[in-house]
Amino acid sequence: MTETPGFFLYLIAFFLIIGPLVFVHELGHYAAGRYFGIKAEAFSIGFGREVAGFTDKRGTRWKFGWLPLGGYVKFAGDMNPAGQPSPEWLALPAAERAQTFQAKPLWQRAIVVAAGPITNFLVAIAILGAFAVAYGEAKMPAVAGQIQPGTPAAAAGLKPGDRFVAIGGRQVETFEDMMRFTSLRAGMKVQIDYVRDGQPARTEAVIGRRVEKDRFGNETSRGILGIAPSEQVVRTPIAWWQAPAVGFNRTVSLVGTMIDGLGQLIMGRVPVSELGGPLRIAKVSGEMLSLGIEQFIIMAALISINLGFINLLPVPVLDGGHLLFYAVEAVRRKPVEPEVMEWAFRGGMVAILALMLLVTFNDLGAFGVWRSLAGLIG
Repeated sequence: MTETPGFFLYLIAFFLIIGPLVFVHELGHYAAGRYFGIKAEAFSIGFGREVAGFTDKRGTRWKFGWLPLGGYVKFAGDMNPAGQPSPEWLALPAAERAQTFQAKPLWQRAIVVAAGPITNFLVAIAILGAFAVAYGEAKMPAVAGQIQPGTPAAAAGLKPGDRFVAIGGRQVETFEDMMRFTSLRAGMKVQIDYVRDGQPARTEAVIGRRVEKDRFGNETSRGILGIAPSEQVVRTPIAWWQAPAVGFNRTVSLVGTMIDGLGQLIMGRVPVSELGGPLRIAKVSGEMLSLGIEQFIIMAALISINLGFINLLPVPVLDGGHLLFYAVEAVRRKPVEPEVMEWAFRGGMVAILALMLLVTFNDLGAFGVWRSLAGLIG
């Protein structure tokens, strides 16, 4: 087992990942706002009391907050969740009012809000595309190399050499496609379509569950069929001009996996104990950094996709919540009532805080805190 990184490596890795990714997210909002002529009053990395900062010639306060778990851009006039005109806003001179957030048309406000998550996706596309150019694109065909005895695949009558076409009605082209599907569906009965000796065939299997440990001792539970891949690996060289398309396709695939995972979580097939928060991000980031800069950069791309995806969820207080209300406003031809927005944002804040408590509980469990306390009590 690889030696577990120390606390300070966790801390350094966390700041090296979260700091830049939060910065580029907020920079997306800021850049879009600047493009549409909206004045930014503050650009903060972190929340709470200011630790350090400066004011630029445009009057924007660039600062660091003491709690480095996010950030924000405060645009001029952005004084309430509904973006409704207030007495203070109406009292502004016309020239200043024209530079405020709510003075802009709906489509411009929507672009400013969406620009943060989009920037996170662009960062991931750039990283994944660059790695594809450096190392090529490797794919394993959806062919069984071995069938492990006593597994669902063996019980279903599958044999080495079988080429898989679809699992659970979903088409598979690579072995990675199969793993992504089965890992989230432990206990689910699925139909397997495959080809053996040139003849199409079909069988059924119940996906099993396996708890695995990585080199750092982290335990994860995932669904398995018991199929080992063949040794054949197709590696395709990628030219620099193909990198954006490859990075985009990989990012879309990962977002699809996240959507799939969220659905399986809601249906109860993925335990809530798999959810992680800042502490687990710090832990995994430190472990990836200890393995080398390449693993760490790949980890940054995955977290960047996560940040973009989570912020687009239709939850009030997140970017996706704002976009949802903008969509309602576009349909109704008028903004949502301030009272409705206020209660929605309060509910969204409660939901986010509850989620933070849950993932922190899970994170502390991953660090062994609850086992240690149980040992002390017992």
